Amino acid sequence: MLDRAIDVVEKVAGTFLALVTALTFVSVILRYVFSWSIPDSFDVGRYLMGIIIFWGIAVASFRGDHISVSLLWSVVGPRAQRAIDLFAALVTLVCLAFFTWMVATQVLNVWRSNVLTMDLNLPVWPYYLVAWLGLALAVLLIFVRIARYGLHRGEELQAGGSTLD
Repeated sequence: MLDRAIDVVEKVAGTFLALVTALTFVSVILRYVFSWSIPDSFDVGRYLMGIIIFWGIAVASFRGDHISVSLLWSVVGPRAQRAIDLFAALVTLVCLAFFTWMVATQVLNVWRSNVLTMDLNLPVWPYYLVAWLGLALAVLLIFVRIARYGLHRGEELQAGGSTLD
């Protein structure tokens, strides 16, 4: 069940990435071939990039595929490795939870301010909300990762050797 949810999160992030790619490609062709631009393509593109980043954080946090420095981790024993892994996951959880809370306040501020795009006057808050959902999923998934780690006592939390994948 959880693996299917992770697949959905990855597909949503991939869909947004495809949208940004298509929007950028079409915008460039229209601009240089026809001297015309898609209204709000810049604004929509940058908001979609924010969504991609936040949804990507959710997947990377759960999978443990984010960039890490494991110099210390590689020279200590298994118990210390486990402690380092758990500490790193907990710090990530706290930081992501705080970040998610701050972005939630920003979503409300943008909604209350009625911020609109330049050309088409589209409301901006839905983009912020979808990005926030990615962060909220990141918090949930890192929590699940920590809980799973607690159930698999002898195994690593690192990507590659983990049963969490």
